[in-house]
Amino acid sequence: MTLMESLSPRALAAPQSGIVELVNYARGRPGLIPLWAGEGDLPSPAFINQATKDSLDAGETFYTWQRGLPELRDALSRYYQRHFGVSLPREHFFATSSGMHAITLSVQALTAPGDEIIYLTPSWPNIVAAIGIAGAKAVPVPVDFVGGGWSLDVAKIESAITPKTKALFINTPSNPTGWTATQDGLKAILALARKHGIWIIADEIYALYYFNGQRAPSFLDIQDEGERIIYANSFSKNWSMTGWRVGWLVAPPEIGQVLENLIQYSSSGLTPFMQRGAIAALDQGDDFLRSNIERARTSRDVLCDALIATNRVQTLKPDGAIYAFLKIDGIDDPRKAAFDIVDKTLVGLAPGSAFGPGGGAFLRACFLRDPVQVKEAADRLCDYILKL
Repeated sequence: MTLMESLSPRALAAPQSGIVELVNYARGRPGLIPLWAGEGDLPSPAFINQATKDSLDAGETFYTWQRGLPELRDALSRYYQRHFGVSLPREHFFATSSGMHAITLSVQALTAPGDEIIYLTPSWPNIVAAIGIAGAKAVPVPVDFVGGGWSLDVAKIESAITPKTKALFINTPSNPTGWTATQDGLKAILALARKHGIWIIADEIYALYYFNGQRAPSFLDIQDEGERIIYANSFSKNWSMTGWRVGWLVAPPEIGQVLENLIQYSSSGLTPFMQRGAIAALDQGDDFLRSNIERARTSRDVLCDALIATNRVQTLKPDGAIYAFLKIDGIDDPRKAAFDIVDKTLVGLAPGSAFGPGGGAFLRACFLRDPVQVKEAADRLCDYILKL
């Protein structure tokens, strides 16, 4: 038996990231405009960094609360009161070592080997891998591409439910498509979950990156107390903290000890000085967040207007999130094209094949960047497209 053959089948089945594959190929090239990853180009703001430095200088380098500092959980409560109009005490909140960790904990809490979780596709690929590594099965339900935009037929979700279904994973606004559920759509999904006694894992990381109002519709707008919903979120996009790996969960207090146990046996708690930075983000970061959202809106318009004007790109301006998901006439193999584009234009796009069923014909561009830089990327891409 070889070393590889001796490894866990679940670990061996974990796929290589189709995004990281391209990043590793072209990272660091002079003049590169990297639109492949879901992050902006601004570093974390000084007030967040200073709070973290102050904590380090104060000696906060010891083990800490598994669920998160009480001060952080209270700050999360205030954040949800301001932005979602809901009153949730600290018992609902759990600090995690990234948004990915939050999702992994949710899957672990809800599934046993052989259980199923339904997810909407095209989707961020990490959820599928997390479900598979847990020994459960990821069941895709397609969001339909119509007229350059995306729409969900909720009946397709119900048709995918089986006796093994434990949860629905709902990411809205969506990575990569920008699809954003309406409140009526969320009501229909919640009604299904209630009818079948299954959980919802709500990935609302882009809830405030919504371009048709103050924020996107949320399950928090319609849920009752004690609902079977876990919310996974992250500090990454709102406050330019992607490298920090800090996230959180919102969950019913009744399952709090289970989540604390899972945190204990996976990370043993989030670094305390990073939590101080997170508190600063929540309490002092609304202006920075609003500027990030407006930056995304401006760059979305710059990129999409230019590409649509070629008459060779099928897309609409997304209602939410920070991505344009592009179907380009004349490109039959977007994975191959992503490598060709980076070689010829020095613009990094993520191949749609990385986002599962329904994504293979597309390329994804993250537009949370300086509008001047996004215009340069759009000009390069338009020149490439018009030569196809």
